[in-house]
Amino acid sequence: MTARGIRAGGPVANTEAADDLDVEEALALVREHREYGENREPGRRSADPGPGPGAGSQLPASQDGPEQHSSERHKATPWPQARDIAARAARSGARRPPVSVSLGDALGLALAAPLDALTDLPSFDTSAMDGWAVSGPGPWDVRDEGVLAGRAQPEPLTDGEAVRIATGARVPADTIAVLRSEHGSVDGKGRLHATREVKQGQDIRPRGQECRVGDQLLSVGTLVTPAVLGLAAAAGYDSVTTVPRPRAEVLVLGDELLTEGLPHDGLIRDALGPMLPPWLRALGAEVIVVRPLGDDAEALHKAVTTSDADLIVTTGGTAAGPVDHVHPTLRRIGAELLVDGVKVRPGHPMLLARTKENQYLVGLPGNPLAAVSGLLTLAEPLLRTLAAHPAPEPYALPLLDAVHGHPYDTRLVPVVLRDDGAVPLHYHGPAMLRGVAAADALAVVPPGGARPGQETELLDLPWAAAGIGVCFT
Repeated sequence: MTARGIRAGGPVANTEAADDLDVEEALALVREHREYGENREPGRRSADPGPGPGAGSQLPASQDGPEQHSSERHKATPWPQARDIAARAARSGARRPPVSVSLGDALGLALAAPLDALTDLPSFDTSAMDGWAVSGPGPWDVRDEGVLAGRAQPEPLTDGEAVRIATGARVPADTIAVLRSEHGSVDGKGRLHATREVKQGQDIRPRGQECRVGDQLLSVGTLVTPAVLGLAAAAGYDSVTTVPRPRAEVLVLGDELLTEGLPHDGLIRDALGPMLPPWLRALGAEVIVVRPLGDDAEALHKAVTTSDADLIVTTGGTAAGPVDHVHPTLRRIGAELLVDGVKVRPGHPMLLARTKENQYLVGLPGNPLAAVSGLLTLAEPLLRTLAAHPAPEPYALPLLDAVHGHPYDTRLVPVVLRDDGAVPLHYHGPAMLRGVAAADALAVVPPGGARPGQETELLDLPWAAAGIGVCFT
């Protein structure tokens, strides 16, 4: 299969087994395989993320301890199933009503009503070329005044007459053809001679050639691309009826996060606050607010219960440590837990919950690459459904180097694309962004790993794929 976009260069590295697992993940693999027979990825502040109830469960009123979480670890959802749950979740509720938006604001939205032609296209017979409109057989007497685009209907031609005409100009009545400028010459007596055979109707775009008024041009669900905007304008539209953008709110959790300056005294820079809003916009969301909340359970509860966003995205706090408040908050408000833990590395302690009718919460791990994994695993399919966007066609490329796999979980590994395949990148530990910052896509590596030459499913990063995904505004 072929890739959607190929990068000519970029930092790559061979991914030998010794390099492929970062130290943090390797230690977790050894320790937790011994304890549970499975590996658990450390969370941002707790080494035991511990998924709670399985998909679709109601969170219990009491808070579970680490022992119960570890005993329920097997209920983590397989990666493909988690994405399917996220895509289907938004189909069950009523969507926000369609909105009419100007053409300038419609890019990236899905049509909520068919695009029917409001006029014939073209709306009158037009010249397809610069040249002469001619009537009858040649040679022709040429009128002194030509016909330009944007002018009123010109006087009809008489038999044996020609007139200079510009591309897009209205063709005079009784014109039999348009003779291109390079296919004719005018002699000293002002008579036009054809240097090629003239055929009836040549280089004339007849009225209604593309469509007639009332014809359906595009169906409901069509994604508004630049070409769709052009077609809508040509067909007479100033605005179109679309599915509204899903509204997203980002809640950044963690007392240890700095918003400026260098890390110091146990404090680290917040990477997710700057990264998530434009990424969500690239996925089609309207980000209405970004709130830094620290590790404050009451602030989180208030933010969740007062939000009117379609999607709330939290960062960190999805494990079971003393300051991991996402699960307790969801229990407190009686949220329906749809996905609690996913069998994917990095990113295991992620979750998806329905907080109220037509509102969802995606809890991302605090480690940056793990958060990217959660974003593409749960937020992307949910937003796609809310926005009525079509699912991207799956595609695969052979890996040009081996990727060491997790024994039980899917792995998402940053890659760059070449003409002959995908090259895995270094720096793909849960806390690292260096690899994905240079990547075109994430390779979906099945449990057990992938050998060189093995075709592997790829998830495009929105700015690497061709099309409207590059729009971050």
